[in-house]
Amino acid sequence: MAALSLKRLTLQAVKSEKSCIRCFGKHIVQKTAPAQSTPIASAPRFSFLVHAKAFSTTEDTQNEGKRKKKNGTAFSNTGRKISQRIIHVFDEKGNDLGNMHRADVIKLMEKQELRLVQRNASAEPAEYQLMTGVQIHQERLRLREMGKANPKTGPTLTKELTFSSNIGQNDLDTKTKHIQQWIKKQHQVRITIKKGKNVDKSENKGEDIFHQILQTMPGIATFSSRPLAVQGGKALTCVLRPLSEKEEKAYKETQEIQERDTLNKDRGNDKESNTLHQQF
Repeated sequence: MAALSLKRLTLQAVKSEKSCIRCFGKHIVQKTAPAQSTPIASAPRFSFLVHAKAFSTTEDTQNEGKRKKKNGTAFSNTGRKISQRIIHVFDEKGNDLGNMHRADVIKLMEKQELRLVQRNASAEPAEYQLMTGVQIHQERLRLREMGKANPKTGPTLTKELTFSSNIGQNDLDTKTKHIQQWIKKQHQVRITIKKGKNVDKSENKGEDIFHQILQTMPGIATFSSRPLAVQGGKALTCVLRPLSEKEEKAYKETQEIQERDTLNKDRGNDKESNTLHQQF
């Protein structure tokens, strides 16, 4: 009997709720109908619809996901939020404490007033280290300095330039300036020189132009690929690239050695000339 009575009460509550909703909807339609008939009047605005966004959790969930992604990539304190049940732990001195239950790790953190930082999430089990606040700060500074010293470089861009071997000197100077600008921006430059109509096939004018361009950039650029005949011998192509740091260093050292040798020779010549003057 009690179950039957409860079922009847539930049905009555549902019916009364539906009737209230119908009445409420009819009341809104009647209230807004005159406003729609007037051409100047603006469309009705329902306050209960405007504020419905305040109860939505979609935006909060997206923001929370972004925060988690940002925190996951940073070197930060994990705290008590340990997702794995068993983890591999190192103490603040780097000593291996072995596998531990997360409850035991939390107790150890609270006892020694340490923080927990994830070292290797891909390991099985994941590796964590207990650290002090000062150690975390110092590690962040170290990682920041490493990032400045080794910036991430994107893919190398290749610029292309094509012209005839009959090019005038002014036009060649202009194109050479463009090549220099691209090289300074760490781009590679592919140059194609087509043989002019009145140029003999046996002439190496294209190669001479390549070397002339390269000589305007000493210690800056070099051949990535040397001049090569293409299009059935009707054109030559090559690729210029910026020097690497190692090549730049070697070039500077070579220049310093040459300058030293030149100075020594000049000093030797001066001594010989002074000796001759003294003899006479």
